[in-house]
Parts: sequence; C-alpha cells; structure tokens
Amino acid sequence: MQWPSRSTRDDTTISAHRRGDKLPDVTASFLTRPSSVASSSPASPPPPYEAIHFLSRPDPASQCMPGFLAMPSAHSRPARLHETSALSMTRYSVDHSLSGGSSAPGVSIPHLREALDSLDTQMASLMNQRQELESHLEQCVRSQSPIYRIPEELLSSIFVMGVCNMEEEDSLLVATLMLVCRYWRDVAINTPELWADICVSPHDSLEKAHRKLARSKSVPLDITINFTPRVDNSSGATESIIHAMDLIRPALWRARSFRLSVPNKPQVHAALLRCREEAPMLESLCIRIFHSMQEDHYSTPCLPLFKGHTPRLRLCSFTSFNFNWDKRVVSGLRVLHLGGYWNGSSPSVDTLLDILRGCPYLEELALRNMSDVDPETCVSLEHEFMSTKVVKLPKLTKASFYYAGIMRTRMLLSQISFPALESLDFCYLDNLTPVLEHLRQQSLTSLPLKYLRIESSFLNEPKFILLLRRLSSLVTLELIDVEDITCFLLKVSIQIDVSVHLTTTFRQNLSAPPVAHPWMCPKLERLNLDGCTALEWDALRGLVESRLSGRSSQLSSASAAAAQRSSFMSTASASAHIHALSLSHPATPTMQPHRLSSIDVTRCHQISKEMVQWLKMYVRDVRCEPAKGIWGESILP
Repeated sequence: MQWPSRSTRDDTTISAHRRGDKLPDVTASFLTRPSSVASSSPASPPPPYEAIHFLSRPDPASQCMPGFLAMPSAHSRPARLHETSALSMTRYSVDHSLSGGSSAPGVSIPHLREALDSLDTQMASLMNQRQELESHLEQCVRSQSPIYRIPEELLSSIFVMGVCNMEEEDSLLVATLMLVCRYWRDVAINTPELWADICVSPHDSLEKAHRKLARSKSVPLDITINFTPRVDNSSGATESIIHAMDLIRPALWRARSFRLSVPNKPQVHAALLRCREEAPMLESLCIRIFHSMQEDHYSTPCLPLFKGHTPRLRLCSFTSFNFNWDKRVVSGLRVLHLGGYWNGSSPSVDTLLDILRGCPYLEELALRNMSDVDPETCVSLEHEFMSTKVVKLPKLTKASFYYAGIMRTRMLLSQISFPALESLDFCYLDNLTPVLEHLRQQSLTSLPLKYLRIESSFLNEPKFILLLRRLSSLVTLELIDVEDITCFLLKVSIQIDVSVHLTTTFRQNLSAPPVAHPWMCPKLERLNLDGCTALEWDALRGLVESRLSGRSSQLSSASAAAAQRSSFMSTASASAHIHALSLSHPATPTMQPHRLSSIDVTRCHQISKEMVQWLKMYVRDVRCEPAKGIWGESILP
C-alpha cells in the first residue's frame, strides 16, 4: 500500500479541518517543530516544557471536557499560547497512547517528567506568592485591630495599672508583656513606672538593678536590699551589700520606700553609712536584722539618717535596729512597728509614750518580741502616770502586742486614749485581766472594736464577758490556746434568788439573752476556738442554734428556774415574782444577731466528727483540723 506524501497529508488534513472541523486559527509556528529541537542529538538533555510541540489532531471532545484547556486565539500572549497548546496536546497524546493509538513523534517519558517538574515549579511559586499575600493580609487586619490603635500613653497607663496594682508582685509579668510584639516592647521600655521596683538580693543581680535604674528615669523608687541569714557566712555578703548601696546611693533622693534586711548589725551599720543624702520623697522605711540576739558592737547609731530630712516619712518598721530612740526619726508617723529588742536595748514605757506623743495621727501600732520592763519600776511609776497627761491617738485603728511584756502593755494602754480602735491583738502576754479592765473603761466612752484576738494568755472569764457586753460592733473573735475559756462564755445562765428580797440576777453570755435584754456581740460572724479544750459541746451547739433565728429566750426559763426553787417558797409567791418580772422588763425590739458564718474548732479533741458534721449543716465555713505532732502527723483520729 502506498502512503501519500507528507505535503499531501498535511494539505488534506488542513483542508479537512477547514471543511468539517471548526478548529481555531493556529499560528504556523505550532504546526512544525523548531529546527533546534529536531536537530538535537539523542544524548542532549530534553528541551524545556515550552519548546515541546505536537502535530496530533486534538480530540474534539476535549474542548467540552472540564479537565482540558481550549487553545487560545492569535491575539493572546505567546507564552500563554505555548503553555496552553502544549498542555492540551500533551493530554490528548497521553490519552491517545493509553487508548491504543500510536504516540506522536517527539513524545517521550523524560519530556513528560520535565513537563511535570515545570508545573510543580510554577505551583510552588504560586503557593509562595499566596503565603506572602496572606501574611500581608493578616498584618493589615491586625493593624486595624483596636489594641494596635491605642495611643502609647494609654497603653502605658494600662501596663502600669495591670502590673503595679497587683496584690502580689509578679516579676515575669513585665517580661511577658515585652514578648507580645515589638510595639509593646518599646512601650514597656519607655514606661518608667514599670521599672521603679529595684531589688538587690542573692537572686537579683546588680546588673538587673542598674538596668532598672536607667529605665526608671526620674520616677519614685521602691528599693529593697534583702540578704537572708543563709549567706551570713559567705565572705562576699558584706561586699554585695556595700556594692548595692553604692549603686543605689545616687538615686536615694527619689526613693519612695527603702527596705533593708541583712543578717547582722555590722552590715546594717555599713549600709546606713551611705544614707547621707536627703530623702524628700521617702514614705516607708523598714530596717530588719535577722540575728536580733546578737551583741551590738556599734552602740552609737549612724545618725542622722538621710540628714534628718524625711518630710514625707509615714511608716517605720524597725527590727533590732538601734536608732537610739531618737524621736526625730519616728515623728509624725502613721504606722509604727517595733520588734526584736531584748534586755537593755528594749524601750521603756516613758520612751514609748514620748514617741507616741510625737505621732498624734498614728493609725497602726505594733510591738513584737521585747523584753518586759522591770515590775518594780512600773509600780513606782504607776502613781506618776496617774497624774500625767493621757496620750490621745484619735486615728489609731489597729494595735498589736505580741510578746511585748504584760507590764509594758498594761502601762501603755492605761495612758493611751484610742476612741477609733477597730483591731486588737494580744499574744503571749501572761495575765490579761488588768488589760481587759482598761479596755472596758475605754469602751465606756468609745471603742468600735471589730476584731479581737487573744492567744496563749490567761484571763478572768467573768471580766472578759463584761468587756464583750460593751463590744456591740465586734465581728471576729479569736481565742487561741486560751484555757480559761469554758462553757460559761457560751451558755445562758439565769439565777433567781428569792430567799429574802426576791432578787433576780441574769448572767448574759454569747447565746440568747433573757427577755428584754440586748444581745451580746450581735454582729459576731466569725468565731475561732482553736485549742480551747475546756469548752463543752452542748454550750457550742446552743450558741449556734440561738443565733440561727435570733430568738431570745422567753420567760419560760425564768418560770422553770422558779419551779425548781418552789421548795423554798409558795407557788403564789413564785407566780407573783414571774408576773412582776414581766412587768418590770417589757418586751422591746432589740437588734437581731448575725448568723455565724465561720467557726474554727481546730485541736479541740472534745469535738467529734459527728459534731463537726452537725456544725457544717448550720455554719458555712467549719475548720476542724486535728492536733498534729512535731513531724506533722495527726495525734487524734
């Protein structure tokens, strides 16, 4: 069979296309293969994907299939025309080969693989462009967020409120804010209030303190130098303290608070020798020596501190620091804490009274861990104090006496007037009965006490009840390890003596009072009986029940008590007595008591688990931890 010539086949093919098939107009360059490709040697690498051209007749069905591309017109761009035509013809040739037809000339596996690689490269390039556009879009969207449109001044104020107004300092909070973005980092660095807390300790280096000093600019500083006794034996402890003071010394003029805690007294002396500049902004001064029982080799204090110029000083807290009881250091204060003074270094009553006279607006007073004064001296001065002028502290709201000496506490309270006192602590003071008498005398004028704590002290329970009758505003009562507290404090006892004159005696306690009698401590909500082992369960249960509804006891108690004494008088006399009692004490509306919201019976071994479960039904917060040994183990089941 004789095949027609190539020119004849081409003309026939073109004529057939023009007659029957409506093929798009294709440029003549796509009907022949380039000479560079045709003349290439077999060993040469395959041509690029754009240089592959085919003469195969495209399948008419490919024009309507969704996976194939139609050939563009002659007005399209040449590169796109090449790619589209090559892709369409390649698909057709592959389909034609798979269907059993002969492959077109020039189609080979390397060419197809090269075409796939070229497509992968283009797809990767497009994906990179897509990711870049998505990144720009995300930045544009974030730039429109309100948090990024906040002015620097407002964002700085938000940082200051979030960091400086926290109850507990978080050293990592500022670092976390700086890690959010570069804008927040710049705002945080340029906010000097965030760097005003300067601390030097074994865990806080001098470099960090130097960096904070530079960033704090000229705002008031809170300076803390804290070296615990763990580094007392270290040879570099004193040098570290001196280096810290040398670093902070130029900035003491803008110190708002200064706290110095060191192991021994020579180190305090070495540090305070560098406090010679004035401190016009100093408001709080705290000096603490951990080894308070150590002998003082520097009996002469390094005074005056800060050249005696501290016009804003309002808080002083000294622990074992010998300032020679100079009134210039502790004058005009609002808060005064003194502790850790033993033997000859402990202050006398006269010294403390002179200091208190110089602080007429004192709001808080705390005396802790002091050797008591000589009892003989107090007895000789007692008559002298009776004629002296009483120190008036109208702003005093909180007082604490923790192992401060019963004689010192007694003499101070007898010479002080505190009409606004709201919180009072007594701890380890032996016999408190004379002190309770002074408090009762103060309550005759004004004593709005809301919090009272007595720990490890002795007292006369009847006199203590007389004081509680005057404390109508008491909210919290804590009695810890007080053996003198018995059921007499909680129960209501009514004694009727009708032997001669038909007299009646009412003993009022914390439970429901008799008819027409006011409640004792009607605002009491929190009761702590930790370690009070002399209390009886019946008395505690009666106290809780009586304060549930606030109902006072009726005359039935009086009639029952009268019936018990019927053997001493006639029934008519008893009835007459009860009737007279009801007439003499008419029912008047009284303040209803508050319900107990918290009760603590820790280390009360007489309270069983069943009793605790009963308390939990009527009291919201019940604490009942058992007694523990020296190793923390439970002694009682």
